Amino acid sequence: MKNATKNVAASAQPASEKPQKDPKSAPATPASESAPQTAAELEALLARAQSQGAGAADGAAADAPAEAATGAQRCGVIAIVGKPNVGKSTLLNALVGQKISITSRKAQTTRHRITGIRTLGQTQFVFVDTPGFQTRHATALNKSLNKTVMGAIGDVDLILFVVEAGSFTLADAKVLSLFKPGIPTLLIANKLDNIHRRAEIAPWLKGMQERHPFAEFVPMSAKNKGDIQRLYGICEKYLPEAPWWYEADELTDRSEKFLASETVREKLFRFTGDELPYTSTVVIDKFEEEKSKVHKRMVRVAATIIVERDSHKAMVIGDKGERLKRIGTETRQELEKLMDAKVFVELWVKVRSGWADDEARVRSFGYE
Repeated sequence: MKNATKNVAASAQPASEKPQKDPKSAPATPASESAPQTAAELEALLARAQSQGAGAADGAAADAPAEAATGAQRCGVIAIVGKPNVGKSTLLNALVGQKISITSRKAQTTRHRITGIRTLGQTQFVFVDTPGFQTRHATALNKSLNKTVMGAIGDVDLILFVVEAGSFTLADAKVLSLFKPGIPTLLIANKLDNIHRRAEIAPWLKGMQERHPFAEFVPMSAKNKGDIQRLYGICEKYLPEAPWWYEADELTDRSEKFLASETVREKLFRFTGDELPYTSTVVIDKFEEEKSKVHKRMVRVAATIIVERDSHKAMVIGDKGERLKRIGTETRQELEKLMDAKVFVELWVKVRSGWADDEARVRSFGYE
């Protein structure tokens, strides 16, 4: 696979310039693939999902698009939506085939609309990962994140509503209530590998069928290659015939500078865990490519970690600066793999009290 620097879309069309959808080209929901109606059909769906997933090591699932497919091009936008920490970013990375969206156990790890691109055969899938919809806190930051979610699901061809298999909470219900009628929605019952008995999940699927007219149910695990291949084939049916928006080898429309910021933030969350409140962010002060006689490519990154309190600053720096050093080291190592370059990373920590509830500062830090 080509490295990420060659797969960042340098000239992606702005949303306003993207081709308008032709109602005549939008595929109708296949009647034969509609949500199961009986307990027997639910059981069959689960058995099929688990058997196809289990065969991942032996080859691609039968539903996956053919790499050498011929015919008209298809292209469409697929929003990945759900509450925080249900595996949306893990799913996006698996679908794209490379890490472009950061992950951690901390809620609200994803804070921006991340576009992932995958082209298979004649079909180009444009996936949009969104922040988890937040209902607990009403800060300016959370309002910005929720606005991003609302914007992402407003004009797409397909919605992947991601929930944990066997679970449906008030937070899930809030997200589900945002969906507009007329946009096909797949119920992605993620983390199926945590369910050990099919009898536990079938009644839950039946109940979900009564909550919303889902186009299809997809029990799966984002970590299972067979399930990912199967999901391509399912999504493809809902995408219209349209020219591709990006080159075939592009994986994201986000810049390397943005990916550097996200990588620092991921390592920050990984090394601080639940100790550090979610009200911290990262600002890239410098991202410069320099000439080198030793390395074919060399990049210098300077970033500032923004926290709200002096105690948080001490927490990030750690004893004798060890924690900040580890964050910088792991960031550098990951960016070198991502960009195929020698990378130097310099990190600073600054306190900006109350920034997450200040709309002007939230915007100045790159949030919508």
